[in-house]
Amino acid sequence: MTVEFIKKSLNEKQRAEENNKVKAVVENTLKEIELKGDSYVRELSEKFDKYSPSSFRLSEDEISKLVDEVSDNDKEDIRFAQKQVRSFAEAQLKSLSEIEVETQPGVILGHKNIPVQSVGCYVPAGKFPMVASAHMSVVTASVAGVPRIIATTPPYQGKPNAAVVTAMKMGGAHEIYVLGGMQGVGAMAIGTETIEPVDMIVGPGNAYVAEAKRQLFGKVGIDLFAGPTETMIICDDTVDAEICATDLLGQAEHGYNSPAIMITNSRDLATETIKEIDRLLKILPTKDTAGVSWKDYGEIILCESYDEMLMKANEIASEHVQVMTDRDEWFLKNMTSYGALFLGARTNVANGDKVIGTNHTLPTKKAGRYTGGLWVGKFIKTHTYQKITTDEAATKIAEYGSRLSYLEGFIGHAEQCNVRARRYGGINVAYGKPVSKIKPK
Repeated sequence: MTVEFIKKSLNEKQRAEENNKVKAVVENTLKEIELKGDSYVRELSEKFDKYSPSSFRLSEDEISKLVDEVSDNDKEDIRFAQKQVRSFAEAQLKSLSEIEVETQPGVILGHKNIPVQSVGCYVPAGKFPMVASAHMSVVTASVAGVPRIIATTPPYQGKPNAAVVTAMKMGGAHEIYVLGGMQGVGAMAIGTETIEPVDMIVGPGNAYVAEAKRQLFGKVGIDLFAGPTETMIICDDTVDAEICATDLLGQAEHGYNSPAIMITNSRDLATETIKEIDRLLKILPTKDTAGVSWKDYGEIILCESYDEMLMKANEIASEHVQVMTDRDEWFLKNMTSYGALFLGARTNVANGDKVIGTNHTLPTKKAGRYTGGLWVGKFIKTHTYQKITTDEAATKIAEYGSRLSYLEGFIGHAEQCNVRARRYGGINVAYGKPVSKIKPK
């Protein structure tokens, strides 16, 4: 089998150089936030967003005034989208069960599902006000039962974006801040004099936001590495160039470094799609962004067979994978590495981004090999517990625990078991020695 690149993107070395620059900037920024707190956060907000209010946290009065700026029609659209997200998240929550089982007579094991206690939701708004990101993070955290949900978003054109703030409020945010980029993420995770730190950071963002989350992981939890948008189209000659070109550019407009990849087994479709992209880039209002992404990060890959298309798609593990072929269900069955699938020409990535109900915060940079996207379960911690209810069970487990601990050289561990064997089983075991195997009666 052979794979032919009809169009190639920047090579890995060029991408790595960009990534290294981002890493260094973010590392220094997070250190300064930890050292200087609010003053450095304000300095960055003034530098990057030309925004320096008396308080970055919006008061209830400020929130109400911003909500009033949004038209009733827009509020209704937001309400509809949030209902779809909430309904799907509630269905997912029902799939998470707590259990308690008796594995031996008198031995009870179980697990409980407990919401993360505080979550920071980042909602991008620098280039485009990402109203939908508020649904995806705030609404889903609310369904999970998170008791403290804070949300932050950059100022848009010098002031809070009313639609984004409205979506945050309607979604259930308890605190709303107007802070952008790595300083917003850093402030929520590290904490400042005026912002209490959270336990977990979620939400998509640019390369700097994604890198900040990566560096903060461990100090706080994160949903996943959700960096610049990626899209992939798997298609054959059952669709035409117009729909392929439209769907590629529809995601390329996110930013200057948004990979848009087409995998096909039709040379004619590949050739016609390139022509159609050239045509659309003359009339697309966001062509200045989409055109750069397509030039530097766009790819068209020609394969000989559907098996080869599948293999290449799993290798790339794109964030969004749109399948438009004569065998969409076959790809659903066999795809193993991706963020989310969009099956058939009737649906598209924009549906998932804005309204259909599945979450749009998805793994990028091949992270789909080991994680799925944000969902209600990301906000839930599953904690185990155990209890022993009889002397007989305490003695039996202690007997095995004593010997297994001694086998590893953990004498203190062995004594934890031994003291139970002595107390609940009446076994006379020497200190620091394993319990002898008890013969069945």
